[in-house]
Amino acid sequence: MAKDKKKRKEIKRKLLHKYRLVILNESTFEEKISFKLNRLNVFVTGTMFIIVLIGITTLIIAFTPLREYIPGYSSTKLKRQATELTYKTDSLVTVLNYTNRYLDNVRKVLRGDIENNQTNRDSLFEQYKLDPASVDLTPIRQDLLLREEVELEDKYNLFERDVENLGTLFFSPVNGTVSQGFDQKTKHYAVDLVAPKDTPVKSIADGTVLFAEWTTETGYVMIIEHQEGITSVYKHNGSLSKSQGDLVKAGEVVASIGNTGELTTGPHLHFELWRKGKPVNPQNYIDFN
Repeated sequence: MAKDKKKRKEIKRKLLHKYRLVILNESTFEEKISFKLNRLNVFVTGTMFIIVLIGITTLIIAFTPLREYIPGYSSTKLKRQATELTYKTDSLVTVLNYTNRYLDNVRKVLRGDIENNQTNRDSLFEQYKLDPASVDLTPIRQDLLLREEVELEDKYNLFERDVENLGTLFFSPVNGTVSQGFDQKTKHYAVDLVAPKDTPVKSIADGTVLFAEWTTETGYVMIIEHQEGITSVYKHNGSLSKSQGDLVKAGEVVASIGNTGELTTGPHLHFELWRKGKPVNPQNYIDFN
């Protein structure tokens, strides 16, 4: 017990023992500055200095741009750029998904594999059907005269044809002979127009070129998107005069008659007309003669 007390007194004496720190001129040994110190003062002062230094360093790192120069800390500019790139990436992914869907539809148009789901309208009106035997269907003379007059007007009026639900007028892509017509049963969703080689092929209406490339089966192909969901397709061309993304006017030359592709049998134009993803008979809306 006495030894412990003596040891504590010795430690206290050492901590509180006075020392003098003197700064001398090396040449003249003149005393410039002197400090009275003890070990306890030096320890307390050093500890406070370290705590203050740590606090200042923490504040600098947390609230000033100087932290950007410390390895492991990203700059505000980099964070802003990373955020902008994240938003742009999300937008690009969305656009890419829409583009992939659109290209899938274009491929289906090129292959002619679009399913044509039609409603059987006869079944809807079954209850309203009449027995033909009970109705006199013999046309009267006035009816015959009216039909002849209407047929004569439509025969020579290229711009007032029945364009039911399409809401636009179409130019004929080329004047030629129809060698094969539109046939849903055989999935021939087009009309084949025979014409001399290098005959200009024209756009049926104003639009934007969606596709203008070479394909193995159908040669040089051009697809043009028009208003109201209408798309026109031109296959087996000899050459293309427009590129993807070009704007075209109605009646503007976009290609020429050719005999390209594996599925062709001679110079002709394979012309398709689509509306909202479904094929329609071009001869119902365009006079090719």
